[in-house]
Amino acid sequence: MNWLRWLVLILSVCAVGLAVWRLEGARAGLEIRHDVVGETPVTVYRTASADPAPAVVIAHGFAGSRQLMEAFALTLARAGYVAVSFDFEGHGRNPVPMSGDVTRIDGTTQLLMAETGRVTDYALSLRGVDGRVALLGHSMASDVIVRQTLADPRVSATVAISMFSQAVSATEPRRLIAISGAWEAALRAEALRVLRLVDPSAEEGETVASGDVTRRAVVAPHVEHVGVLYAATSLQAARDWLDESYGRTSSAALATTGGWIALLLAGLVGLAWPLSRLAPKGLAQPAPLPRRDYWMALGAASIVTPLVLWPVDLKILPVLVADYLALHLLVFGGLAGGVLWLRGYRPGGWHPWVGLALLVYGIAVFGGALDRYVASFMPHAGRMMIILAIALGAVAYMLADTWLSGGGTAALWRRIVAKLGFFVSLAIAVALDLEGLFFLLIILPVIVLYFVVFGTMGAWLGRRTGAVGSVGVALGLILAWSLGVSFPMFAL
Repeated sequence: MNWLRWLVLILSVCAVGLAVWRLEGARAGLEIRHDVVGETPVTVYRTASADPAPAVVIAHGFAGSRQLMEAFALTLARAGYVAVSFDFEGHGRNPVPMSGDVTRIDGTTQLLMAETGRVTDYALSLRGVDGRVALLGHSMASDVIVRQTLADPRVSATVAISMFSQAVSATEPRRLIAISGAWEAALRAEALRVLRLVDPSAEEGETVASGDVTRRAVVAPHVEHVGVLYAATSLQAARDWLDESYGRTSSAALATTGGWIALLLAGLVGLAWPLSRLAPKGLAQPAPLPRRDYWMALGAASIVTPLVLWPVDLKILPVLVADYLALHLLVFGGLAGGVLWLRGYRPGGWHPWVGLALLVYGIAVFGGALDRYVASFMPHAGRMMIILAIALGAVAYMLADTWLSGGGTAALWRRIVAKLGFFVSLAIAVALDLEGLFFLLIILPVIVLYFVVFGTMGAWLGRRTGAVGSVGVALGLILAWSLGVSFPMFAL
């Protein structure tokens, strides 16, 4: 099958090369500069020879970062605006943790508004800004920018993506567009409610006006809460709204980078398969687990873990629910691995270079691409202790998972069910303490992405080398890294 390996290698390299070329091309002709406002990291996007133009301050949603909003920043900068994107407190590479009460408008929301105000001050001070400023925000930030628009008379246009905000009235904000994904039913309803405050008969896609109040609700087809950030409909609607607000006309191409990002990540995953064939063989593959032992280990871990941890109230890490998740991973892995040990299973397969190769490819190569084009993946120093703490549980869990999965040699259904068992255990935990563990639901997409991407890479390497132990440790460290950089930091 050497021909297949070469074919996958060539296709993957071409996919990565083409995607990087197009993604870097979206930045061509722009000045992109990184700065800090106090301790808030910001990135400024603008054309090299732009005439004076309004600034647009761009804010991400919960568990997001500047990179996640870059399609809007690039699109607006290419249209002649000065786009200023930033990491909220507790997010991305902002070293200051979130604080205040997240359940109160006068708590965390006020602090995020103040941070947005400081970035607005900075944006208005930049060369080439003509004194006008707009705010653009996604999800959590939609409420922040709406409230900041009401508080700051300098803000003259507002773009709310995946919006929810009880601060909108029939008269404020005066110029507001709400952009939703077609698969965001509740948020589409919220956008329509806001539109009908001005015109009770309004429908999606319409622009309504009453006096000096103008509203529009736009739906991007075939996308959800994250896809809406890359949809051409969203990008054009935001640009057109700002052009109308400021009497401008834009003809530059939209920065529709979503498809190229998907191609890049798919190419990097595909490239891992032929590269894994370069790893040494020679270690014996683990013997298949008897079905009874498999179900006993997985069932005990899935059911007992959330029950054992139900009364535990652990708050030692400055990250929402990360301490619970680390403990859940540790107990789940300990129970599953302990049952297998008692049943006489003795995992082997240690090859340090195999684990190191997987770790470097996962964090430096794949993670580096994520950090540049998708979301923050390279942490500031304050997150390293969080990653190490999570690693204690993540390594224990991934070792047990690789044993249940035979290092990638077990039947596909066994590998899938092993992951489902973990999600079942988390679902039980959330059901037992919905208020305390609700934020686990928000981080689940990160875990799913991890299983799909890094789990696949680990399975290829495990089948090739038989180094089940080394692969498990490497996957655990990658999981800890992925979670440690994704969770928002919150002051204890």
